Amino acid sequence: MRDILKTNVSRRAVLGAGVAGASLLAMPAVLRAQDKSLKVGVYGGYFKDSFDKNIFADFTKETGIAVESVAEPTGEAWLVQLEQAARAGQAPADVSMMSQVAMLKGQSTELWAPLDMAKIPNGSNLIDHFVNKYPDGRVAGIGAVAWYITLVTNTNVYPEAPTSWAALWDPANADKLGLLALVSNSFLLEVTAKTHFGGTNALDTEEGQIKAFEKLAEVKPNVRLWYRDEAQFEQSLKSGEIPMGQYYHDVTGLAAKDGQPVRSTFPKEGGIMDSGCWALSRASQKTEEAHTFINYMCQPQIQAILSRKVGTAPTVKRDLLDLSAEEFAAVSSDIEPIIPRYDLYTTKADWLNQKWTEMIAG
Repeated sequence: MRDILKTNVSRRAVLGAGVAGASLLAMPAVLRAQDKSLKVGVYGGYFKDSFDKNIFADFTKETGIAVESVAEPTGEAWLVQLEQAARAGQAPADVSMMSQVAMLKGQSTELWAPLDMAKIPNGSNLIDHFVNKYPDGRVAGIGAVAWYITLVTNTNVYPEAPTSWAALWDPANADKLGLLALVSNSFLLEVTAKTHFGGTNALDTEEGQIKAFEKLAEVKPNVRLWYRDEAQFEQSLKSGEIPMGQYYHDVTGLAAKDGQPVRSTFPKEGGIMDSGCWALSRASQKTEEAHTFINYMCQPQIQAILSRKVGTAPTVKRDLLDLSAEEFAAVSSDIEPIIPRYDLYTTKADWLNQKWTEMIAG
């Protein structure tokens, strides 16, 4: 999961009290909120605060299930904690928001309890690729939120917006680019494959991966900064010192709204869509509550609230949402996205990192 979720810039029908009170008096067997509970792991800081304020309180009102939100670390530290705890039969969180690579690694140890889609009827609202499955077809996770990395430019330096990722290779952009520093978070191999080799299936073979590395290496004269610190690139983009690169669509949009001379463009090949999944620990004793929660989060109106309040892209189909064209454009795009090849970052991580160091960032 991207570290930007920790910053303060982005990650970025209720029962009436009287009716609920009367029901509880009439039916003592009905569980009150404190009797039904769920621990939900989300990224800390602004992101967790937004969920606490805009999502969890209403979920409790509607379902009677109290949520204890747990601030989880970014990266794979949380995956390790969940795995170690599950071996001991413990669940630090019942449901957690996990990156796609963490989902695949968790699948390898059967960390995720399979989800019963019959208990998640709102799952039919999802765009297909947001249903994460084990190789045998069992459902391991459900798309929670998504976000985009796009082609960004300083409008003072580039009065006209670029239209294609091919701009990264244009000799006119020598020493002007800021690109993410790692093979596993830049997804530049996928950008290269989509732009020059017809699609990310060009990366299916080692031969195809080498070709993509060789083509991507042609970008190096244009790169001023391979960045790990997002704030550093954002500042240089605003000032025009590094006037083009790849960055987060929502954060760039917020900066533009603040009057900064920056723009985010979805290239014709698509923006890079990354996402997080809701996954249930196999050690959790709250299977019923977890399914209720995940089903709740798959509602179009909840996804719309997340887009408006947290700045994430919806995981449900566009035609189900009440987002205005402007609201949708602030977080997403109708252009078919570039979906990262997460499988490669689990099965060939060491080899890819080695080649990246040798051929690209070394």
